Amino acid sequence: MAEEKRGLTYAQAGVDIDAGNRMVELIKPMVRATARRGADAEIGGFGGLFDLKRCGFKDPVLVAANDGVGTKVKVAIDTGIHGTVGIDLVAMSVNDLVVQGAEPLFFLDYFATGKLDPDLGAEVVRGIADGCRQAGCALIGGETAEMPGLYHGEDYDLAGFAVGAVERDEILPRKDIAAGDVLVALASSGVHSNGYSLVRKVVEKSGLKWDAPAPFAPGKILAEAVLTPTRIYVKACLAAIRETKAIKALCHITGGGFPDNIPRVLPNGFGARLDLAKIAVPPIFTWLAKEGGIAQNEMLRTFNCGVGMIAVCAAGDAAKVVAAFKQAGETAFAIGEITKMAGVAYEGRLALE
Repeated sequence: MAEEKRGLTYAQAGVDIDAGNRMVELIKPMVRATARRGADAEIGGFGGLFDLKRCGFKDPVLVAANDGVGTKVKVAIDTGIHGTVGIDLVAMSVNDLVVQGAEPLFFLDYFATGKLDPDLGAEVVRGIADGCRQAGCALIGGETAEMPGLYHGEDYDLAGFAVGAVERDEILPRKDIAAGDVLVALASSGVHSNGYSLVRKVVEKSGLKWDAPAPFAPGKILAEAVLTPTRIYVKACLAAIRETKAIKALCHITGGGFPDNIPRVLPNGFGARLDLAKIAVPPIFTWLAKEGGIAQNEMLRTFNCGVGMIAVCAAGDAAKVVAAFKQAGETAFAIGEITKMAGVAYEGRLALE
C-alpha cells in the first residue's frame, strides 16, 4: 500500500534535496579537473582525502587559511554574473598561504543560499575550480547549504578554506629582515576582493547602472569591470622563492591596504617607506577616488591601489627577484624599502587624477 501522504515535507519548508544532488552531479567534472599529486579530487564522500606523503615533503608544516569574498558577492548577485567570484574565493585564501612560503595543496568551499539553483551554484563552483587550477591545488570537498528564511531568495554567500604545506626551514617571513631591504611590488588585476562596500556606495552615488559602459574600461560594462577577479600569485611566488632563494617575506595586500598589512610580516620596530609615484594605478581606482571624493590615505587603507602582493629581499638581490617575477608572468617593480621605524611612510603621491 502506498505510503499515506500527510504532514509537511522538507521541500515544503523550502529545502530541495534533489536540487542539491543535481548540483553535485553538475560540478563533479569541474572538481575532477583540479586533481593533483596527493588528491584525486573526487567528491561525494563525507570527507576529502589528501596524501601528503605523495607530495615529496621532508619535514612539512601545514598552513591553513580561510576567507570569503565580502560584498563582491552582492555585485555578482545583483548583476547575474556568477562565473568569477569563485576565483576570488580561492585567491583570497591561497594568496594568504603563499606569503608563509606554503604550496597550496587542497581547497574546500561553503556555498549557502536561500533557494538553491543548481545551475547558478555550478557556475560559482566552475570559478572555484578555475581558481584551484590557477593555484595548483585540488578541490576535494565542500558544503552546499539551502537555508530559506536566513537568506533571501537566491541570494548566497561563500566561504573558502585552503590548506598548504611548507618545509619547516623555509617558512616565511624569515628572521633576517633588515633596514635597507627592498620592497618588490606585484601589480594587481584591479580591486580584488576588498573594499566592495565602498565600491558599491560609489557606484550608487554615480547613478550608473551595472549594465552601463564602464567609464574606466572601454569595451566593458561596469559590472564586468568591477567583477574582474583577484589575481592569484601562488605559482609566481613559489617560482621566485625557489629560483632566487632570496625572498625574506611576502605580504598580501588585502583589507587594511598598505598600512595594516605590511607591518604584519615585519619584526617589531621595523617599518616601510613606499614611493607611491612608482605605482601604475589602474583606472578603476582613479575613477573611484574621483567619483567618491575619496582621499589618498583612505584609498591606501581600503584598496590595494594597484599592488596586490609585496616581496621583501636584500637590496643586492632585488634585480634578480624582479626578474624572477617577470619571468613568471608578473608585473614587478621596486617600490620602497624597510626602515628602522615602525609603521608605513609614503613618498610621492598616487596618480589619482
